[in-house]
Order: sequence, then structure tokens, then C-alpha cells
Amino acid sequence: MNSRFVPSDDRRSNMPVTLQSAMVTASYAPDFERCRLLCETVDRHVTGMAHHYILVEHRDVPLFRQLETPNRTVVDERDLLPNWLHVLDDPLSLFRRRVWLSLRTMPLRGWHVQQLRRIAVAVHAKEDVLVYVDSDVAFLKPFNFSAFQREGKVRLFRRDNAMAGGDQGEHRIWSRNAGAALGIKNPETSPHDYISTLIAWRRDSVLEMCRKIEAVHGRHWIAVLGSARKFSECLLYGRFVDEVLQGQGHFHGAEEFCRVHWTGSAMSEAEFREFVATMSPEQVAIGMQSFIGTDLDRIRRLVEA
Repeated sequence: MNSRFVPSDDRRSNMPVTLQSAMVTASYAPDFERCRLLCETVDRHVTGMAHHYILVEHRDVPLFRQLETPNRTVVDERDLLPNWLHVLDDPLSLFRRRVWLSLRTMPLRGWHVQQLRRIAVAVHAKEDVLVYVDSDVAFLKPFNFSAFQREGKVRLFRRDNAMAGGDQGEHRIWSRNAGAALGIKNPETSPHDYISTLIAWRRDSVLEMCRKIEAVHGRHWIAVLGSARKFSECLLYGRFVDEVLQGQGHFHGAEEFCRVHWTGSAMSEAEFREFVATMSPEQVAIGMQSFIGTDLDRIRRLVEA
């Protein structure tokens, strides 16, 4: 069991109306310039947050230190993850990729470990509300983090019944594994989807979630998630809040504040401008998945314009 988690107490009844918020971004060296653009647009457009945490692998820390300010800190994953999880160059990829190994988990890739960092930062951070933003996001409009709060409650992003129909790819597997990690036997999967970027979690609820997983399984929460390997931190947290906490301390919202180009090919100049022009009124940022390959200079030119 992880002794770092302090016993839970019930303070929600006396919660202040305004909670302190922080932004959390997990990144890595190939996305450094995208993360730089994110930071520039955050400084230009975002208000109502106390701090910005950038979570990276140990060897990427010196590179990302360039982005630090009095209100922005680079956090080494060694300060977040247990010392029994070891990272090395993967010989199966001819040493082009990284792999995290331990005797307690399956081999983990970078996208797995980024999710673990997002959860583990709850021990490191001090703020009440953690707002998760990917490093390939750029803000285009003013945005205040008060949008994530209502009378001491925190906004939980949820697409109601989004997984009740057709093929949802791996989402059902992730939902099922989330339920298993939390000890939820019925339903096996949730009908709701909680996956997006620019979403908020309560820090105290994240800590409670980790304690719950450890209580159910009798071992470190990372060992539990890493042994299943196929997991989503968003589905895990969403199911915990809705099915374990019964929504306590939260309210639901389905509007997406960030418009994301999740899949497909790189956009042309005209397609990119159309993508931005057709943002819905509540959307204040765009996310261009870095693996798609949309030219960063094109994104920067439009953002700066």
C-alpha cells in the first residue's frame, strides 16, 4: 500500500465557494515546441489559475526548464512515480522509443506513463482543482478557470450515454478496466464517456480514488493499472466520481471547451482556418494531435494572427 496517501476527511460541507486551481500538462521532448506554444497562449489568454505544472520524464527536465516561470514548474516524473518503475530505451523499437518496466506491471509506453503522471501529481500539487490540458493545445480566446467551479463543486466533463451504441474502439475496454480497478462489479462498463482535454478534477477526489484502488487490491495503484495496461485516466476518474462518490463534490458538463482534431490527416491551410472558424461559442482552444502532423508553424501563424 502507498503510505503517501493521508487518511480521507470530510471537508466538503465547509468548502469555500472559490477553490484554487492549477493547470496540469504532461509532455515529452518531441512535443516541446507545441508545449512552448501552449504556454505562450496560456499566459496570453488564461486567468483564474494559481500555477501550471508540466510533467515530464527525467531526461526531458533540462529541456522543459526553459518554460518555467514563477507560476510554471517542470515536475520530474521521479518525484511522482515509484522507484520500482524503470525507464529505458526499448530495443524492440531499435532504441527509438522508451519503455517503462517493473516486476509489478506490464511493459508501459509513454502514453501510459503520461496518464500515471496526471494522477500522481495530486500528491505533489497543492491546489484544490487540477485542470488537465494536453501539450498540443493552444488557447485562442480569453478563458477563466472559474468555469470549472460552481458553489464549491467542480465540473466533471461527461458525454451522457456516448458509449451506449455502436463501436467505441478501446473505450469499452478502458471503461471495463476502470471498473475492475475500482471494484465496481455492476455495470461492467459505464454508458458515459469522460475523455477530453481541458477538463477538471478535484485533487482530494484523485487521492481518494488512489486509496480506493489500493484498498480493493491491496497493492500500489500504479501496479493495478499497469498490470491491466489498457486504461484511461479520464474514464477511471469519471467512473470513480459517478459510481463510487455518487457525484459528491461535482457537477456535470457536456460542453467541450477545446476543439480537438483527434484523427485523420494533416490539415491544409484552408482546412485549418475552417476548423478554427467553426468552433462553437464555448470553445476557447484548439487541440491538434501531434502525431497527425499538422504543421506547427501554420498553427503558430494563425494563433498569433
